[in-house]
Amino acid sequence: MNRAFSRKKDKTWMHTPEALSKHYIPYNAKFLGSTEVEQPKGTEVVRDAVRKLKFARHIKKSEGQKTPKVELQISIYGVKILDPKTKEVQHNCQLHRISFCADDKTDKRIFTFICKDSESNKHLCYVFDSEKCAEEITLTIGQAFDLAYRKFLESGGKDVETRKQIAGLQKRIQELETENAELKNKVQDLENQLRITQVHASPAGSVTPKSPSTDIFDMVPFSPISPQSSTPTRNGTQPPPVPSRSTEIKRDLFGAEPFDPFSCGAGDFPPDIQSKLDEMQRQRWLVYHILIMEGFKMGLTLEGTVFCLDPLDSRC
Repeated sequence: MNRAFSRKKDKTWMHTPEALSKHYIPYNAKFLGSTEVEQPKGTEVVRDAVRKLKFARHIKKSEGQKTPKVELQISIYGVKILDPKTKEVQHNCQLHRISFCADDKTDKRIFTFICKDSESNKHLCYVFDSEKCAEEITLTIGQAFDLAYRKFLESGGKDVETRKQIAGLQKRIQELETENAELKNKVQDLENQLRITQVHASPAGSVTPKSPSTDIFDMVPFSPISPQSSTPTRNGTQPPPVPSRSTEIKRDLFGAEPFDPFSCGAGDFPPDIQSKLDEMQRQRWLVYHILIMEGFKMGLTLEGTVFCLDPLDSRC
């Protein structure tokens, strides 16, 4: 441990034991970063790491990047490094993995600690910058070590093992949750691909019938060459054939037959209108008879149903 620990060995610590054992002590600092070191402890090891990270910070400052601020939560269980705004845990350094802690003699703003990474088993040196609390943070971490060691002696080492097991289980739970989320995404992708395949694929040798296209009024457009349906009616008889186009009755624009007053039945009109129609019919036949008689006088003869023109005599 740092020289400050031995200096405070016979004196009262800064915080109450309950504050570190039941809660945590928060501090704000700037995080210069972490770098791998070859040894788990040593002043020269820490000094080289601080020099390396300070040089990297100067380069980032020249590029316009600011040193990020973090919040430290110190307790007998370890040191948590969090984002001060979102409270998201960036690093969780368990106390039994921290092997060395020190503040810089030449720069009172700098303090560091070395922690063994749980995944890579490498020793990482974390470097921080605090304008007023560098030495106080170092002493607080030393007090957390002292309380954790006393608790270890009281429990016979069972408490530390329990915490290790809990930490291992928590890590395994996080891994399983991540794996479960990945599997859910894969299943969803497979379901989407299967749905798309079922939509585009059709059975071999089969032709999907196409429904006739409709107009804007959802009506099937008329086709003059559409084949007649051979489906029988309910009483088993075939429907009457549709007359050909040459014998069809001509209709007007609205589908009605042209009006002919002389082809109407006798009972289609009231008596007064029907009498006028009868009179018009008689006058029509009278005019027709007069035209025929005049034609005979001029030399026309009737042969069957065709009028023929005979040679005129000398009177013409």
